[in-house]
Parts: sequence; C-alpha cells; structure tokens
Amino acid sequence: MKKIFALLFATMFFLSACDSGKDAEQPAPEPAIEETQPEPAVVEPVAEEPPAEEEAKPELVEESAAEVVEEAVAIKLPEPETAQVLREWKYKEGTHYRRLVPTQPTVGGADKIEVAEVFWYGCGHCFDFESYINKWKQDLPANVRFVRIPALWNPLVALHGRLYYTEEVLAKNGALANPEEFRAAVFQEYHRRGNRLTSEGAIQKFFERFGVDAETFGKTWKSFEVDQKLRVAQDLARRYGITGVPAIVVNGKYRLGAAEVGSYPGLLEAVDELVEKESIR
Repeated sequence: MKKIFALLFATMFFLSACDSGKDAEQPAPEPAIEETQPEPAVVEPVAEEPPAEEEAKPELVEESAAEVVEEAVAIKLPEPETAQVLREWKYKEGTHYRRLVPTQPTVGGADKIEVAEVFWYGCGHCFDFESYINKWKQDLPANVRFVRIPALWNPLVALHGRLYYTEEVLAKNGALANPEEFRAAVFQEYHRRGNRLTSEGAIQKFFERFGVDAETFGKTWKSFEVDQKLRVAQDLARRYGITGVPAIVVNGKYRLGAAEVGSYPGLLEAVDELVEKESIR
C-alpha cells in the first residue's frame, strides 16, 4: 500500500514538473508596442496669384518718402529796383514830367541814355534856354547822348527845321567849320537882328556868310539825307506828343519842360535825376 502511494506521488510530481517546463519554454510575451499616429504633413499655403485681367493696385507712398525725380525749378521774380526804392526822388511823375507809355524810339541806338531837346529857332524861350543847355551838355556822363530835334508843326517852323538839318549835315561833312558859332548866329539873326529867315534864298545867303557856297548849300538843302532826318523828326514829335518848345525827352520815356518844373535850372536838374533813374534801372 505504501508502494502505491509512493508511485502516485511520484507520478504527480513528474506531471507538475512537465507543466512547469512547458511554461518555461514558452517565450515571454513581447512588450506591447504603443501605436503612434503619424504627424500630419504641414502644407505651406500657396499664395494665390491675382487674376490676369486684374492689375495690382498701386502702392501708396507718402509724399515725404517719395523719391524726387526732377529738381524743382524755382520761379525767379523780378527783383525790386532797390536803388530806386531807397532813393528819395525830388521830381515826381505827373507833376514835373510825364511818362510816355509805351516807351518811344530815340534818334540814336540803345547803347546810351538819350536826352533830346525839341526846339525852334524862332522860339523866344528856346533862345533863353540856349545858354543853360549849352553849359549843361559840356559835362555829360559817358553813358548819355545829347541830340536836338527841330519842331516842324507849321511851314515856317518846318523851314527852320530844314535849316537845322542842313547845318548838321554840312558840319558833319566839314563844309561848316564852326557849327556852334553858326547856331548862336541863327538865334541872334532871328531875335536880335529881326531877320526871320523866311525863305530858302534868305537862308542860303546866311550860310554864305559862314563860307558855304551856293552849290554846296543847294545840294545839301535838297538832299535825301536831310529829307530823311526831317521825316524822323516829324515822327518822333508825334510820338512824343510835342505841343510846345523847348521840351526835353529822356530816353524816349519821359517828357518835361520848364513850365512843369518852374525854371530852366530846375528843368536840367530834373533831367539829371531822370538820367540817374535810367542809369540804375
């Protein structure tokens, strides 16, 4: 009986040992692998292109940041005549002289300031003014030209105007030796000796006293040069609005006379002031 129990015990021990071996031989279970979800791919946004028919809107640029393409051109205003503004003029426009608008032509060119005396040999005022104007013209500035224009408003005055230009041309050609002496003699002949020189014959005889022969006188008296000078004088007298003599016109711009200024010395002082005004403009 004891042998049977021993046999049964051994059999049970053997079976339990087999079961234990079987379990040992089985591989250990692999550790569970945690499933990871793949990260989604990052897709960069693609900029949409504007439709072909639409143009891009212009970029607004502030004025201060804008690039200057062209240099601004400054507008230069005429500078005031500073010297004239600061200068206190004694003689006034509208009172002592008249401004000719527009400025009129002159006998000579624009290279100098022209002072023109409009006169008539038969005018008593012109005779009185002669000594003043002759003294004044001795000290002319280098930029001033003095000329004489004879008045021509009636036949006798026009005859004396032709006398003056015949005298001028003969002096230029050397046929009249002393034109200043001749001019003074004409005034004396008319105003002191009573010879009014009312005809071509009377004027010819007067020229002969100063060494001009009849032929030279006749050619000059009727010459184209004298005729042309008379046409210019007539045109300028009209342009200057001459109604009385002696009258002074400065640079074709200002007209004045002793009646407006008050005296012959004052007239020449006003002329000097206008010459100065023209010199600094």
